[in-house]
Amino acid sequence: MFLRVLTFIGVLMCLAMPAAAQSEPKALIDALGTADFKQAETLIGQIAASGDPRVVAPLEAFAAGDLYVRKADNAVFMVKATGPNFTLIDPLSGESAGEAPKAAVTKVKVNNNLRRVIRAALGGLTLLSPEKSVRLSAADAVLKAPSAENLELLDAALAKETDAEVRARMEEARAVSLLSSDRPADQKKAAIETIKNIGGRDAISILMAASSSVDASLKPDIDAAIAGIEGSLAFWDNVQNVWYGLSLGSVLLLAAIGLAITFGVMGIINMAHGEMVMIGAYSTFMVQDVIRSSFPGLFDWSLAIALPVAFLVTGAIGLVMERGVIRFLYGRPLETLLATWGISLILQQGVRSIFGPTNREVGSPSWMSGSFSIGYLNFTWNRVWIVAFSLSVFFALLMLLKRSSFGLEMRAVTQNRRMASSMGIKTPWVDAFTFALGSGVAGLAGVALSQIDNVSPNLGQSYIIDSFMVVVFGGVGNLWGTLVGALSLGVFNKFLEPTVGAVLGKILVLVLIILFIQKRPRGLFALKGRAIEA
Repeated sequence: MFLRVLTFIGVLMCLAMPAAAQSEPKALIDALGTADFKQAETLIGQIAASGDPRVVAPLEAFAAGDLYVRKADNAVFMVKATGPNFTLIDPLSGESAGEAPKAAVTKVKVNNNLRRVIRAALGGLTLLSPEKSVRLSAADAVLKAPSAENLELLDAALAKETDAEVRARMEEARAVSLLSSDRPADQKKAAIETIKNIGGRDAISILMAASSSVDASLKPDIDAAIAGIEGSLAFWDNVQNVWYGLSLGSVLLLAAIGLAITFGVMGIINMAHGEMVMIGAYSTFMVQDVIRSSFPGLFDWSLAIALPVAFLVTGAIGLVMERGVIRFLYGRPLETLLATWGISLILQQGVRSIFGPTNREVGSPSWMSGSFSIGYLNFTWNRVWIVAFSLSVFFALLMLLKRSSFGLEMRAVTQNRRMASSMGIKTPWVDAFTFALGSGVAGLAGVALSQIDNVSPNLGQSYIIDSFMVVVFGGVGNLWGTLVGALSLGVFNKFLEPTVGAVLGKILVLVLIILFIQKRPRGLFALKGRAIEA
């Protein structure tokens, strides 16, 4: 009984002393064992004010209901159940303090209000952490859960903060917390401006929530801040749609550029072009499968290895198709369309028989994983690399067509096949290698598409119609037309989708292309030549 009286007197002394005088956290933690809820709230503030990082664990245990007081001496411990007994853990050192029967200890009671005070106290402790990353995370946590009770902790942290990035985040957290406080109106006006500068939909939510409780004189400031943020978000949404459209357009460019070559030079409607894309994706899967099983250290190089493999495999298949089937059907477009459609079904079923109908996993190298942001614009690295790869393939093909003898022969055959033949160009072999080149480029598209789409036997079917639309819209056989057509259709699709939906958007694009072709049958960039213009 005498010991209990002494302990109670100790609690009263703790409450009467200022926080700065309580330099020993252990005494404050032990005082929690006999304090009521109101006293515990004051003690939590004093424990946090000690700035001792060791008190984080006992405060977290208190909030979780894992803090117990030993009846014999009113010492407070964290506990861990071990059969019929509790293992007592020193709240500051974390070391074992022996065992005690469950009847020998009593749980330190906690309610929701205390848990809220503990969360604020823990935020304050981490705001004073010597580690920058910890302080930054604490400021983010306070920013997401604003409370007027955080203001004193934030003011104390700001007085000591020297890092510019952390200080800016703390000021944002302080501004958000200040709106729910009873501070003067001029401080709240400055806080509204700070929140406006933060921007984003979270800032709008904070301002709208504060609008119902702040003084009426501040509502025009809040409304103006919300309008400014919404205007900024609308701008960034449009920029985001442009980026998504360009990334979609780069995918269409990859899928269509090989088709533009074969369709432009040979006039062949190759319905099996999508299957070349699919085989390129499966080539990537096979390369990664070999690397995973035999050379795991080379995984980050798997796509670089898959590129020439996919190009050679699909190019060889294209060469066999041209020499074995298509060369006998020149001048008969309907028969060529049916033959290539039949080949596409054979290739699909062959892949389905070998690999099965289910999707195959193709992993992403570390350098294609993750994302980064500029303003409110989010970029994923795999999309960025695909855009860069698409443009690289485009300019490589452009150089091939403009700077090589093979490219010169291709352009000659495209513009006037009979004149090219009379000049000694072997047009059948130009056709064969052009078809192989177009198929090889489709294989490269498959490597890229394996990073953003499901690798399955139906992969190519998703892109074949869009590829034809790109080629016809841009101008048959013209690479610049293919580039402009792919990017413009991609951007147009992304702006239509939020309004009319993805399916209806594609239908509208198709209708608009049909109307455009009625007025300009040769597309945006028509090729020139006697045979073409005849």
